[in-house]
Amino acid sequence: MRGALAAVAAVFAVAALPGQAYAAGASGSYTFDPDAEPAGGAEISAEATKLKPGGVYKSAIRGGQKLYYRLDLDAKTNAYVSAVVVPKGGGKVSYGDGITVSIRDSSDDECSSQDAVFGSAQYPRPIAAYASRRIDNDGSCQDAGTYYALIERESKATSDQGEWDLELRYASEPELAKPSSAPSSAPTSWASASPPPPTAATDSTRRGGAGYYDATSLETGEWKDRIEPGQTLFYRVPVDWGQQLFATTELSNSTAAKNTYVSNALSVSLENPALGHVTDVSPTSYSGKPVSVPFDPLPPVAYRNRYDSSDDVGGMRFAGWYYLSVTLSPDVAKAYGQKPIALTLKITVKGEAGKSPYKGDAGIFTVTQGDKDAAREGQSGAQAAEARSERGTMKLVAAAGIGAGTVLVLWLGAWTLIARRRAAAAPAAPTGGQYPYGGPPQAW
Repeated sequence: MRGALAAVAAVFAVAALPGQAYAAGASGSYTFDPDAEPAGGAEISAEATKLKPGGVYKSAIRGGQKLYYRLDLDAKTNAYVSAVVVPKGGGKVSYGDGITVSIRDSSDDECSSQDAVFGSAQYPRPIAAYASRRIDNDGSCQDAGTYYALIERESKATSDQGEWDLELRYASEPELAKPSSAPSSAPTSWASASPPPPTAATDSTRRGGAGYYDATSLETGEWKDRIEPGQTLFYRVPVDWGQQLFATTELSNSTAAKNTYVSNALSVSLENPALGHVTDVSPTSYSGKPVSVPFDPLPPVAYRNRYDSSDDVGGMRFAGWYYLSVTLSPDVAKAYGQKPIALTLKITVKGEAGKSPYKGDAGIFTVTQGDKDAAREGQSGAQAAEARSERGTMKLVAAAGIGAGTVLVLWLGAWTLIARRRAAAAPAAPTGGQYPYGGPPQAW
C-alpha cells in the first residue's frame, strides 16, 4: 500500500509540473538539453575528459582554442561525436568562423572530420557538425583503444574571441543484423522530382523550439510559425529507412512600408539524427516581399549513403529524427523592425518505410510509433520525453494499484478464513441454562 500511495503521489507531482511550452525563446537564446553533464575540454590530450556512449555534455570554447575529449572505443562499433557551438548574443562573426569536429586515434591520425561555418550569413547562430570512427574493411582507425574527439574553433582577429557554449553528443551506431549483406558502395542516382505541395492542416500552427533538445515535431504538411530578427527556430521530422525528405521554407512579406534590401537574411540548415550537418540553402536575401527556399533533392535514407563523401548524400545514412534550423538575420530589424514575420514550412516525407538493417534496438537511429505520434501531435522533443515519462509513471501506478488490490483481497480472504476457523473452534453453549465458565458466551 505504501508503494502504491508513493506512485500515486508521483503522478500528481508530475501533473503539477509546469507544461513544457518551450515556445521559441528570445532572439539569440538556445535551449540546452537539461540532462547534459559538464565536461571541460582539455588542451592537452592526456588530460581529456572521457565521454560515454549515449551521453550529452555541455562545455565551452574560446576563439582559436582546440579542445580534446577522450573516447574508449572497441574494434566493432561505429562512433559519432557531434558538437553544437552557441555564440554569445551580439558577438561578431566572419565568413570563415566556425568549428571543426574530428575524431583522431592516439597517434593523432584523423578518422574523419566535418566543418560548421557561418559562411556568407555572417551573424551569430547555433551551428552543428560531427565526426565518426567507422568500421570498414579498408578503413583507418579500426583498432580498439583510446581515441579523441577534437573540437577546434576558428575566429578571425576581428571576430568575437570570447567563450562560446558547446553542446556535445556521443552516439554509438547499432550492430548490423547481417553485416555480410550490407552494401559497400554509395548510390549513384535517385528520384529527384519534387512531390506535389503538401496541404495545410486545419490547425497548422507549429511553434518552433529554441534548440535541438526541444525542436518541434513535424510530419508531412504545411506548417505556420512566426520568426523574429536574430532568432533561430528548430524543428524535427521523422524519416524512416527508404523514405525521402523534401522541405521548403517560405518567409512572408513584411507589413512595414519599406522596400529595403537585406542580404543573406534567411539561413536554413538540416542535420541528421546524430546531429551531423547534411545540407543548407544559400542564405536568401529579403526586401520585404515573400521568398521561398527549398532544399535540393536529397536521396532516400539508406545505410549505403555513408559511402558517399559529400555531406548531403553521406548524411542521409540513418533513419530517425532530422532537424531543421531556421535563422532570420538580426539586420532585418534595422530595416523592418523587431516585429515577427510569418514563416511557412512545407514538409513532405515520401515513400514507404523500409526494414531496419540493425540488430535489436536501434536507439536514435529508428522511427518508432511514438515518434510518429509526436510528429502528428506537434510535440517538441521535451514534450514527447515528458509524455513517455508520464506513461511510464501511469503504468507504475496501475501495477502498484493492481498489486495493492491483490494484497488487500488476499488479506481480507485470510482474515475471513481465520475468523471462521476461530468460530468453529469455540465450545458450544451448554444446555439447561448452565454456563460452565461463570457467565454467558460473550464473557468467555
